[in-house]
Amino acid sequence: MKFFRFLGFKKKPNAPWSKYYQKKDMNLSIPDISLYDNFLNSMKKYPNHNAIDYFGTKITYKDLVSKVDLCAKAFLSYGIRKNDVVTICMPNTPEGVISFLALNKIGAISNMIHPLASMNEIKNDLTETGSVMMVLIDVDYEKIKDIVNDTEVYKIIIVRASDSMPFLMKFGYNLTAGKKTLLPKKNSKYISWHEFMKNADTYQNDYHYIGKKNTPAVMLHSGGSTGKPKAIVLSNGNFVTLVEQSRIVFDELVVGDKCLSIMPIFHGFGLGVCVYTPLCVGAECILIPQFKADEFDKILTKHKPEFVIGVPTLFEAMMKSERESALKLNYIKYIISGGDTLSLSLEKRINTFLKDHGATTRIVQGYGMSECLAAISLGFKNIPEYGSIGVPFPGCYVGIFSPEDKEVPYGEEGEICISGPNVMLGYYNNEKETNAALHIHEDGNIWLHSGDLGKMNENGFIRYTGRLKRLIVTSGYNVYPVQIEELLETHPAIMQATVVGIPHPYKQQVPKAFIVLNKGYKESETLTNELKELVDKNLPKYSKIYEYEFRKSLPKTMVGKVDFRRLQEENNKRRKSEENVKKI
Repeated sequence: MKFFRFLGFKKKPNAPWSKYYQKKDMNLSIPDISLYDNFLNSMKKYPNHNAIDYFGTKITYKDLVSKVDLCAKAFLSYGIRKNDVVTICMPNTPEGVISFLALNKIGAISNMIHPLASMNEIKNDLTETGSVMMVLIDVDYEKIKDIVNDTEVYKIIIVRASDSMPFLMKFGYNLTAGKKTLLPKKNSKYISWHEFMKNADTYQNDYHYIGKKNTPAVMLHSGGSTGKPKAIVLSNGNFVTLVEQSRIVFDELVVGDKCLSIMPIFHGFGLGVCVYTPLCVGAECILIPQFKADEFDKILTKHKPEFVIGVPTLFEAMMKSERESALKLNYIKYIISGGDTLSLSLEKRINTFLKDHGATTRIVQGYGMSECLAAISLGFKNIPEYGSIGVPFPGCYVGIFSPEDKEVPYGEEGEICISGPNVMLGYYNNEKETNAALHIHEDGNIWLHSGDLGKMNENGFIRYTGRLKRLIVTSGYNVYPVQIEELLETHPAIMQATVVGIPHPYKQQVPKAFIVLNKGYKESETLTNELKELVDKNLPKYSKIYEYEFRKSLPKTMVGKVDFRRLQEENNKRRKSEENVKKI
């Protein structure tokens, strides 16, 4: 298919945030190289530093490159060539990272999918992307064994979570959790990671493809919160851009600092921000393949990472831990929240917690989407714009636009749009959706329409105000769920609130709130009345909440966001069921 390519700006958009950067930073220059070559050039500066820590197994940068070289040759020995699509269905393990870099070295495309995806979702992803090989975590074998013959995949590399663990841990894992995992019998379609890597010796030809910044490199998948998931095609330049921007934005990071790589590599946030970028700036990635929120404080204490990136639920877990009183956080240089909305009340609570536990920094909120490698703006830790998602990264431009693609004045609400080298090439084999997302505006530049609503002030700080397609229209009035959610979460009893639109006989839709309570609070009529009063006092009458439902937890999408569509579906099904009972 024909892709959009970033060829520079026809006319530089407005950039009120430029005052926070140097002139040379705003004129960001992106090398015309592949993401692998960019990583290789960086690695040469610190070959003996640790690149990866996986349960205590340390891999230096020099050793990581050696493993990537072997992996690249192994892929070639099994017939993989330039532009072939290979699916990586892995949690955060060294094998997943090695495969991603090796495929780029030979010009192939990595298709990153969620290991917890359903059998049909995996089948659809394999089919739609034309994948010919897979790198698969062993626990997913049962999902693909009955569907893989309906795809073009001819070879599957089975990776065990224990493959890179230290000896004693590997031994223990294989006797316990690993023993329960069903593995394929000897079969020409399947091969273990160990046997796959051994096959590298059979390929003797030249195997380094010199990639360019505008060529496809990786496919990620949208979270599905706006409809049917789509395969997002990202370029080499998207990854290289993120690294160049990070060198400017995270100027306190030094070689040898540690990054907590908890966010998964099947998502842009995890792959781009938590793994690839740290590897290109000399940081050590602490790979966490399976994460339990209640162990977050233990992980922090053990590794003492300078760079911490996570979703709001992680930081909530940190503050609620029974061990929080002993937690010391004075080593953190950057702590960033992304992937979901960080309410103002939670932001303030986290910053108080950080200060009380010795941190000299504060949490800042970032913003992005997989279509621009998950990161395009970030708050400044020394400029307290609370509730803001920050200012755009240097070289990236953000504007707030009306439905007619006209930029709105500062302080007015509109759709958040992004232009620059961060923006995707398009959706794979989906020209209709690509054209719906990427518009050429009057300035001649390509702008990615995010589907998110926001405002920008005269200094360039952006505030996220809601999801365009999550808008609730009640009797002709626009109601923004995020606005109500942030208000509800100011109540001390509320840990999390999600508001969705539910059917109404004449208003079309009205708001319903799904509530998760903090420890020590219980559902009661008194509490519900307090929440009603809070909303009545602070929001227009048309934002009135018609129903409150208290839950122990809220469903999440595969990328860790609250699945508001599922809440709507569950609510609608229950209402229909109740109506049918009444009819009987």
